[in-house]
This record gives sequence, C-alpha cells and structure tokens, in this order.
Amino acid sequence: MSDNIFELKKTKFLEQRENNNLADSYNKTHTIEQVAALKEGSKNVSTAGRIVAMRTMGKILFAHIYDFSGKVQICVRKTEETPEVFENFVANVSIGDFIGAEGEMFVTKTGELTLRVGSWKLLNKCLRTLPEKYHGIEDIETRYRQRYLDIIMNQDSRDVFKKRFEIVKTIRRYLEDSGYVEVETPILQTTPSGALARPFFTHHNALDIECVMRIACETYLKRCIGAGMDKVFEFARSFRNEGVSATHLQDFTMLEFYASYWNAETMRTFVEGMMRNLIEKIFGSVKVTLSGNDIDFSGKWPVIEYSDLVKKDSGIDITKYTSRESLAEQIKAKNIRLDDDIESLSWANMVDSLYKKVSRPKLIQPCFLIKYPVEMAPLARRNSKDSNYVDFFQFLVNGVELVKAYSELVDPLDQRERFEEQMQAREHGDDEAMPIDEEYLTAMEHGFPPIAGVGIGIDRLTMILCGCENIKDTILFPLLRPQTQGQEEKAQEKPVD
Repeated sequence: MSDNIFELKKTKFLEQRENNNLADSYNKTHTIEQVAALKEGSKNVSTAGRIVAMRTMGKILFAHIYDFSGKVQICVRKTEETPEVFENFVANVSIGDFIGAEGEMFVTKTGELTLRVGSWKLLNKCLRTLPEKYHGIEDIETRYRQRYLDIIMNQDSRDVFKKRFEIVKTIRRYLEDSGYVEVETPILQTTPSGALARPFFTHHNALDIECVMRIACETYLKRCIGAGMDKVFEFARSFRNEGVSATHLQDFTMLEFYASYWNAETMRTFVEGMMRNLIEKIFGSVKVTLSGNDIDFSGKWPVIEYSDLVKKDSGIDITKYTSRESLAEQIKAKNIRLDDDIESLSWANMVDSLYKKVSRPKLIQPCFLIKYPVEMAPLARRNSKDSNYVDFFQFLVNGVELVKAYSELVDPLDQRERFEEQMQAREHGDDEAMPIDEEYLTAMEHGFPPIAGVGIGIDRLTMILCGCENIKDTILFPLLRPQTQGQEEKAQEKPVD
C-alpha cells in the first residue's frame, strides 16, 4: 500500500477518534454463522464483524461482513425516513473496517440471504488495505508471516484451523471421558529428558542456572503416575533444536498421556478406539480421502513387526547386523542412500534412517508397527520374552507416524544402565542422546506402577487429516526469520524425527 493511501486512512481514523465515533463495545447477539442460518423475516438481528467486500449502486449498498465463523451479506438503503444511515455509512466505512449492524433478514432477487441494516456503529478503522478478495493471499511466506490476513482472506486456512481446534477438543473429551486428568508440567527444566533430541538452552537469571526448554513432558507425567494419578495427559508445547522440514518444526504441540497398570497392548487397543472416534467425529465417516489416497479406518488395523518390515523392503535383517559398522556395510552393499550422513549415525539412528527411507513411505493404510530394538527407545520397558526388544508401537497413516507409544520402563536399575549407555553415545558425538536424569531416577526409585504411555504430535496429526503439504499450514504463527535480515525463509530438508 502506498504511503499516500496509508496517510489518508490514518487521517480518517484520527478524525473518527476525535469525534468519538468509534464505539468501545457492541451487543453482538448473533455470530455471522448464526446469522447465515436464520430465516427470511427474522427481526432484531444484531451482529458485528469486518467489512471484506463492499459495492454501492445509487441509493443502495451491499457489503459482506466477516468473523471467524463465516461471512454474510448486509444491505444499507437510503430511505426518506433515515437517509443518514446510508449517507454516514458511505462517508465513513471502508473495506477492512469493523462495524456492528442491526436489522431484519431478507432474501435478495439473486437468492442471497441478507441483513437489511436499520442501524449500525463504526467499531474501528482499518488503516492498511486488505489483499484482493478474489485471489486471497497466494505468497506462501506472506501467509505464514501475516497469518491474520491469511485467515481473513482464505477459506482453506480457516477450515484447517477450525479442524485443528475440533481435533484437540475431540481428543481431550475422549481422554476425560476415559478417566484421564489433564495436568501441566514445567517448560523450563534443568535436564533434557523424555526424548532423543537436541534442546534449546537458556539462562535463568534469578536462580543463576542454565536451563533447557522441554523436549518432552514424559518424565514429569510419569512422576504424576508415581504420585498416584492413575491416568494423566498434557497438551505440551515442546521445543527441539533441530532442522526444519515440511513435517518438522522446532516448537510444536505434543500430546502425551499415561495410564497406570496398562501395557503397550492394552494401550494399542485404546489408541485404535480413540483414533477411530476422532476420524468419525471430524469426517463423519471412517472412509476418507487424505492427500489423494483413499484411507479406510474400519476393521482391525494390521500389526507389523518392525524388523520384518525393514527386512522385506531392504533385504537387510537388522537382528543380524547389530553393530553400526556391520549395518553400515550392508546398507552400502545394497546401494541404499540414506537421507542422513551414515558415518555420523549411531546404530539405532541408522536403523531409523533406513526404515524411513525404504519402508515408511509405503505404509498408506492405518497400521501399527511393533517390536522395536531396545536401543531405539531408552525409556521403554524390555519385552519379557526377548530383552533385545521393547514393548513399543507406532501408529502410521499415509506414510506418516502419528502415534508413538510403549510400556514404560519402571525398573530404576535398568533405567540407570540405559542412561549410562546414552551418556556413552553423547561422549562419542551423539548430541541427541539423553544425559542422566538423577531427579527422575530418584522418583523411579520410590516406585512406579506398571505404565503405558503415548505421544502424538498434534501439528503433524492436523497436517495429515487436513491434507496440508507443510506443517506450517497447521500453525497459527510459525517462526520465521525477521524480515529485517532480508532473507527468505528456507527449510532444511534434513528429516529429524
């Protein structure tokens, strides 16, 4: 917008403010969505919103007003009884302004339900010109940087965030109805724990200590279980100082929930019921289309062993090649090019990278992966029949992991050994390995019951269910480089999950 237009709008705003023409409140009896559902002839309808389109034809004016629930047409006529209603509107209201309007519903000759305005109030002025309404905002960076404009102008964006709100609400209600209690755990922590990830560091001035932003809420939620809270959950804002890709962000929302006296198999049954309930609530059916793929959530979902899947897709039996050197040799012999630098990977990370390369993209229909090597889940319980594996599962749809869960490790001696193994990995350069968390070990030494736990990335879940191409499409205000640097946002395509 040119400086001249901005100054003209600013002058008009100052004039309205000096004349006390800007109302400080309005009695909005109906949302726009509620207005659009009314019948012709409904009277005393009072609503408010932003003007997003306006056209004047002689003595009649049509406009569309918008709120997050939708938009509806209003009509202002010049009549002999109250000509000032029309004249003041034309003189003082522009596209982008907020108004309140009251009147009666009627249907135009073109069949559009419309509010005939009997009275109105100017609530606030818009000093900057909105984007052109027919094309919305097509520039991706502008959509992320100025999300408020994206939501105003693009119906698709509004639909994504409405669906995200519904996803969170549906899951929360299902958990609460199943006896879970919602809790809050610390974001600022002294030890990064609960996941294999690189943390963000910060300094606590008052205590003069170094802190990390939480990478997961797992160890604190399990302390709640140890305190006697049988079932707990948290929608936790989490932070991992890793690369950015179309499916990853460094700050994200993770749902974690834990149940006493359950194991991974019990939890898998619960997750299947919860996810099917979510799909039915969001889509009204268990058969949906996601990103062009027809997905059927009905019936029992297949359960696949992790090592069997990797062997089928790569020809490599990871149960036989248990050192990083031997596994790396096999991957090179099969001419498989991983997305990560193979020389820098631990055995567990190499297995994970191999699976993501050869197997994960093929898992389109709902399925569970089970029986993971113990090295890949340092907080999970060893399988009673084979201690080389943990009681662990992931739920996948459309080639994306949506749920990660396992029987929790509640043996403090085993946990300490695994922390020590993680420390050795850190000493050999793996900066995502966990340090020893002595406070968590102390809590575990006081005794934990059997526990099963689940982690779900809400942003990624929304991305898959809404068919978004980039996880930023599901975040209201994703982090971008400041414009003052003069650099465009560039995503690092290195997968980091």
